[in-house]
Amino acid sequence: MEEHLYNLNIERAVLSTIIFDPQQYEEIASHLKPEDFYHPFHQHLFMAMEALFRADQPIDEEFLRQKLMHQGQFDEVAFLDILSANPLSNTHAYIKEIKAKAQKRALVTLATEIKKLTIEDDLPADDVMDAVEKKLYSITSEATNEDFRESEEMALSTLEHIKKMKERGNSMLIGVDTGFKDLNRMTSGFGEGDLVIVAARPAMGKTALTLNMALKALENGDGVAFFSLEMPAEQLVLRMLSAKTSIALQDLRVGNLRDEEWTRLSEAVDWLSRQKLFVDDEGTLNIHQVRAKLRKLKSHHPEIKVAIIDYLQLMSGASNKDRHQEVSEISRGLKMLARELQIPIIALSQLNRSLESRSDKRPMLSDLRESGAIEQDADIILFVYRDDVYRIREEKEKEMKARAEGKEYRSNFHEKEEEDAEIIIGKQRNGPTGIIELKFQKRFTRFVDAGHVPVEVVYEQANIDTGGETKIELPPI
Repeated sequence: MEEHLYNLNIERAVLSTIIFDPQQYEEIASHLKPEDFYHPFHQHLFMAMEALFRADQPIDEEFLRQKLMHQGQFDEVAFLDILSANPLSNTHAYIKEIKAKAQKRALVTLATEIKKLTIEDDLPADDVMDAVEKKLYSITSEATNEDFRESEEMALSTLEHIKKMKERGNSMLIGVDTGFKDLNRMTSGFGEGDLVIVAARPAMGKTALTLNMALKALENGDGVAFFSLEMPAEQLVLRMLSAKTSIALQDLRVGNLRDEEWTRLSEAVDWLSRQKLFVDDEGTLNIHQVRAKLRKLKSHHPEIKVAIIDYLQLMSGASNKDRHQEVSEISRGLKMLARELQIPIIALSQLNRSLESRSDKRPMLSDLRESGAIEQDADIILFVYRDDVYRIREEKEKEMKARAEGKEYRSNFHEKEEEDAEIIIGKQRNGPTGIIELKFQKRFTRFVDAGHVPVEVVYEQANIDTGGETKIELPPI
């Protein structure tokens, strides 16, 4: 391999520095991996240093020699070359150079793999591009790509996780904050690598709930990526501002605000403009495009902690398969992407219309549209249910029927400022299922914990927003 792709003198100097000053190992190891070294013996030596460090043994000439001789990996000449190298007082530039050359070698290897996938294996172009994007993301984000993890590494990693949880004061929240107290209690938050499905029938506030979750993540300082396939970004922002400011969504839409509300709105817009919120509202996306866009965004903005897709059934697959196969490809692709990027991905999903023919219209797993693959791949499945949606619909149907018969109809049912709402945990791979009780404030398209202090609002019946996905022209913001 060309010499500009490696520098043995720099590798020897860094390894020599560790031997002469073992206190530097941990700092150097936080930036370098064994495979970053070009010379095979240098890789073996760095792994031996790691083993001695974990075993709380000295990282010195004698212990390293014994360790490598026992493993049959010792090279006397290469070891003497390292010992004769001058140790460094500042390793930063040398570490950066080793990393850069390792990445160049990885790119050369990738070029060879592209040729093999394209010519020898004759894979479809989309499959080749997806493989290349995944490998390129791995190279740029310094992700490991090992086939198996050994028991020692896994056990120590698990112990470190337990210690971190203890340091947090035994907090029940170990994942991304859902924004709701009881949902956090039952799920411990959305974990890294989780695929979370939020499903509902139309007008239940499918979109509103996930926007509330996104708003909470932003308030916690986390970055959010939102793929909106149904509505433009401005409509999403309007809903978030309504929830943030407690100003009615309908008033925001038409700019009907009092002076005090304009002040609140200005403060909220200023706050939102400083947050790491990224919205893709292209409207037509397939799984390959979502993967490519999210990988690129995550590589440039590591602070992204959650991604939301609204909604799954509007996505397309990468090939002309039947719809069930497409949905299977999409859900599996999203799950693998969540694991790869180590963030939860929340995907909205539709429910089958048939559930509305039942007397109890609370959703079940079998109500998921194209449910097989979604149910299998999801780590958590949440259903949004508001009984008042059906009660309002029934009252309107009774009124229309009475009018058609020339009769007068008087309803005893009154729409509330806050409706009872349920989040039904239909599946949770690592936790319990059950029902979370919330309140839905229709005027602000906002879900809140059931035990919150109610917001006093006075408004005309005609101004009620039902939480549906009404398409209207927005005023410029």
